[in-house]
Amino acid sequence: MVEKTDVVVVGGGQAGIAASEHLTKANINHIVLERARTAEHWRTMRWDSLVANGPAWHDRFPNMEFKGQHPDAFVPKEEVADYLVDYAKMFNAPIREGVDVRSVKRKDKGAGFVVDTTDGVIEASYVISATGAFQRPMVPAIIPEIEGIKQIHSTAYRNPKELPKGNVLVVGAGSSGSQITAELMKTERRIFLSVGAHDRPPRRYRNRDFCWWLGVLNLWDAEANPSSTHTTIAVSGADGGATVDFRNLATQGLTLLGLTETYENGILTFADNLGENIREGDESYLSILDLADAYADRNGLNLPPDPKAREIGPDPECITRPIRSIDVFAENITTILWATGFSNDYSWLQVDAFEADNIPSHKRGISSEPGVYFLGLPWQSRRGSSFIWGVWHDAKFIVDHIQKQQGYLAYQGSAECIQL
Repeated sequence: MVEKTDVVVVGGGQAGIAASEHLTKANINHIVLERARTAEHWRTMRWDSLVANGPAWHDRFPNMEFKGQHPDAFVPKEEVADYLVDYAKMFNAPIREGVDVRSVKRKDKGAGFVVDTTDGVIEASYVISATGAFQRPMVPAIIPEIEGIKQIHSTAYRNPKELPKGNVLVVGAGSSGSQITAELMKTERRIFLSVGAHDRPPRRYRNRDFCWWLGVLNLWDAEANPSSTHTTIAVSGADGGATVDFRNLATQGLTLLGLTETYENGILTFADNLGENIREGDESYLSILDLADAYADRNGLNLPPDPKAREIGPDPECITRPIRSIDVFAENITTILWATGFSNDYSWLQVDAFEADNIPSHKRGISSEPGVYFLGLPWQSRRGSSFIWGVWHDAKFIVDHIQKQQGYLAYQGSAECIQL
């Protein structure tokens, strides 16, 4: 027997939970399908020491705080997962764990969709893809499998002890790459970091976290535009949180390299753009300080000055004399860790809702295929869309749209002219 519901939500992470809360408030029948456990990625696709990149007062849903955490603390990943599970229980979210969605297709006849799952077939009027931005780990096809060298994506990294003895090359200088690099530098290994384009915000400035500054400056709510892309951000809450400073890490022994380009016979080559990438990161950093100072002055905020925040140290030798190639065997590199992000995987969503390269075609999550919605995408409606608190607001917008559509379809009248 085919099960029927109003909405099927695919994904039981922060996006699916946010959608379920708003659907519940709107009294819309729905089912949330999760292939593994609720908030699974926080538990099994993150390294052991990971903490949230934002403080507890900020990186949460509006209706529940983290238990037992100081507002300015950076919450460990397992506690983030527990928080999401508890939040879903708070309103009895109808999450079905261990159910994989094989396909979603529009019905041959009539409105709605057929959702084929490992637990049977479900018919729904609407489908929300809440699989988010972190779907398929992406590893550039640069280096082939090499005997004696372990290649892993950041999602497979857990801690330094699990890596083979030897030195490590980390490719990617966003939050994952910079945090894992800092952890690996506490070992006796030599660490190399391939740095691409990135933003580098201050962790704290004038006694306020950068999350607060981006909020009052209205930068979290900066709206998406056609040229908006997911920008790699080097930020960390590890060890209480500190500004990521690649120059400082280099003085501690880190070898910085440009963007990884080619590999042949043991030789890796790197682009001549390390200095440019570092300086552009500095510019993004200083621009936040400028905006913060202007805001504080304009609004008469009594926040302590922080002149040391503007002090940028000299370029280390690896920047002034960039290394363009290395012999991975001569350098005893036994691990290459790819912190290179993710690509989309919508093979299950078999509807006309995509542009070239399998990119969702949507406006604020409302797709080009009527009845299909996306949730949790970077820059879905604003800069903060892929964060816990940001996805909550996007989910409300989507559920409001579904509710309006239901209202139109419920109308049973006619378009006859009524004479007064």
